[in-house]
Amino acid sequence: MGKEKTHINIVVIGHVDSGKSTTTGHLIYKLGGIDKRVIERFEKEAAEMNKRSFKYAWVLDKLKAERERGITIDIALWKFETTKYYCTVIDAPGHRDFIKNMITGTSQADCAVLIIDSTTGGFEAGISKDGQTREHALLAFTLGVKQMICCCNKMDATTPKYSKARYDEIVKEVSSYLKKVGYNPDKIPFVPISGFEGDNMIERSTNLDWYKGPTLLEALDQINEPKRPSDKPLRLPLQDVYKIGGIGTVPVGRVETGVLKPGMVVTFGPSGLTTEVKSVEMHHEALQEALPGDNVGFNVKNVAVKDLKRGYVASNSKDDPAKEAASFTSQTIWQGAGEGAQVLEER
Repeated sequence: MGKEKTHINIVVIGHVDSGKSTTTGHLIYKLGGIDKRVIERFEKEAAEMNKRSFKYAWVLDKLKAERERGITIDIALWKFETTKYYCTVIDAPGHRDFIKNMITGTSQADCAVLIIDSTTGGFEAGISKDGQTREHALLAFTLGVKQMICCCNKMDATTPKYSKARYDEIVKEVSSYLKKVGYNPDKIPFVPISGFEGDNMIERSTNLDWYKGPTLLEALDQINEPKRPSDKPLRLPLQDVYKIGGIGTVPVGRVETGVLKPGMVVTFGPSGLTTEVKSVEMHHEALQEALPGDNVGFNVKNVAVKDLKRGYVASNSKDDPAKEAASFTSQTIWQGAGEGAQVLEER
């Protein structure tokens, strides 16, 4: 996957069991850069464990397990390519830290794909007051993810199958909620899909011939290309720091502004530690420059892992490096406080 295509970050959101893993796994399976032998191994293991019916989710679960065992230091496997874009899924669906990661800003996305369970009971649970469909959509908008694609999933399991009436009902109700959140539902494609069967995922489905809009793949290609502030000074908040055998210390994070290049001298705030960047990689491919939106790992000279921490900010030491501020304006999201809880105590 070359750098000639624009790189975009996608976050897959939605209620538990809406089909996030299956849908994402299907995209990665069909369009991603996963080695064919790895897929064949996963399929064999799935068959042996009678998990054949969960093929796509199983692929994703296996990739997640391998990532958690430390086989890859970044999100290299969560990628796929469309006609127009080079896409990274920046947070694994169902990941226990999903909301925490969104709120900390380490998983800022260019577009959210909202997966909706279209089955009887499934949709109602997700859109209920306590459902994650509402919570995730609100979080996405609040955190600045202004572009969204809605997938009405499990259309193969509606009553009757592939029901236009059910699709229309869901579009009406979800549009009403998204409008209250702040989105313009007229600009959001609602794609009826089956993440497992593949209907309208990549190719147009004859089961859904009443639907005239884009497939999920086409909807992804219709995302507005994000404006990248590469002309501003470098700012790269660290998501984590690793020690890689034979390489050394490798901080990882997302370039927010500016450009990161090998040979650049960077300063890490707030400690003031300054060092040279030896190399920059994304998805295990060496880069001559990393641009805003790129999730990268970069090797630094003569720095121990203990000297850097998650939350530090890397900047170009010769171009307006990040400095301490006397004050700042923040947008705060309070998570976990129950209804009626006293959040602030007056003194």
